[in-house]
Amino acid sequence: MAEEQKGKAKAEQAKGKAKETIGRAVGNERLTAEGKAEQSKGDARQAKEKTKDVFKH
Repeated sequence: MAEEQKGKAKAEQAKGKAKETIGRAVGNERLTAEGKAEQSKGDARQAKEKTKDVFKH
């Protein structure tokens, strides 16, 4: 389960980065903001999983 969540976090970060990059390229501030938000969500999910790993071991 933890590996699945880590994979989701990485995918969310990558998707967010792509949205942010595209948003900047076309000058769409909303898309850029959505991308940053997705990256942050992925970062938070990844941090949560790392914390869970620390307490498992």
